[in-house]
Amino acid sequence: MKAVVLAAGEGVRMHPLTLTRPKCMLQAAGKPLLCHVLHRLKQAGISDATIVVRHHKEQVVDYFTKENLGMELDFVEQDERKGTAAALLSAKGKIEEDFLAVAGDVIADPEIYKAVMEAHDGKKTAAFKEVPDPKYFGIAELKGGKVASLEEKPENPKGNLANLSIYAFGPSIFQELEGIAPSPRGELELTEVLKGASAVTTDRFWMDVGYPWHLFDLNGHLLGSMDSKEGTVENSTIKGKLIMEEGAEVFDSFIEGTAYIGAGTKIGPHSYLRGNNSIGRNCSIGESTTIKNSILFDSVFAKHLSYIGDSIIGEGVNFGSGTQVANFRFDGKHMNVLTGKGWVNSGRRKLGVVVGDNTKFGVLSCTMPGKLIGPDCWVGSGVVVARNMPPGSRLFQKQEFARQGE
Repeated sequence: MKAVVLAAGEGVRMHPLTLTRPKCMLQAAGKPLLCHVLHRLKQAGISDATIVVRHHKEQVVDYFTKENLGMELDFVEQDERKGTAAALLSAKGKIEEDFLAVAGDVIADPEIYKAVMEAHDGKKTAAFKEVPDPKYFGIAELKGGKVASLEEKPENPKGNLANLSIYAFGPSIFQELEGIAPSPRGELELTEVLKGASAVTTDRFWMDVGYPWHLFDLNGHLLGSMDSKEGTVENSTIKGKLIMEEGAEVFDSFIEGTAYIGAGTKIGPHSYLRGNNSIGRNCSIGESTTIKNSILFDSVFAKHLSYIGDSIIGEGVNFGSGTQVANFRFDGKHMNVLTGKGWVNSGRRKLGVVVGDNTKFGVLSCTMPGKLIGPDCWVGSGVVVARNMPPGSRLFQKQEFARQGE
């Protein structure tokens, strides 16, 4: 089968990271989510895919035009209509046979793709999995192996079978999609045509990242499934697994846990990496800097005396000497985060900061736990970031001088 990969969405809940990129281009284990999706499609035997783009479409097209995945890829742009059905309709005219449709930001075991393709009866087939928290997913009721109903994020779920956004369709699906009306939120919903679809249930790995901190679990899973690949390592202690790309270097440093180190990145001297870390391309982690259980995108610099723990750092961020990221509440409770959707319990006792692209931190600055800092911000020297910073913000410390005795 050919695949249609829906990769047009922004991912509002992933702000500030998705203010400057589509959700499918968020990184885990050193690669964009879409790269992991396509790799798994290839493992399932698919070598031809149409990718539906819109939000920051040029990033997707540019990256995957240059990246050799051994697949035939083409791109179509979603029109002004919103929703998953509108995204899939963008591929109309590109597809003349049965095809697999998947989300470009959802990571799944390739065996799920295979199971859906094998079960497909030429009409429509969908994958489902039991989840512990059904109110956060689209939940299906099945009768006789078919979808009887599907309810999106129900307050009082009737079951716990979550829709995995993995489908097989015949080309007649496009005619069905043309006939649906917008939902109350003004979107054309693909779930409107799933009633009567053949259902495939699975217990294999599947993960949709809804908020930035969900990337930590995904990162750990992906790193755990990757083989070690060492490069230039000099005078360093390694207690764990290294996955090093071309031109990466580690020198005079200590690493424990699993670390992905992107092409051209330099770690050292006297750096300390622990936990599951993913560090992108052309980064520099230097003198006495600690990185703990974090995801750093490309071109991040933390060269002197910094601590970055349980954090997600966008591209082009620079940490001044002595920058410290706090990641733990004194009372030890779960971290609550103020998002665009209101306060959200992250479910994590350790959570540092989420930083958008091209933000700069001055020397001896620090951030309080669970804060979101937008792209293109400046955090002045000695500043304590105690609340979220909107994109383009400038935060400086004001000082006053007084003469002795005044």
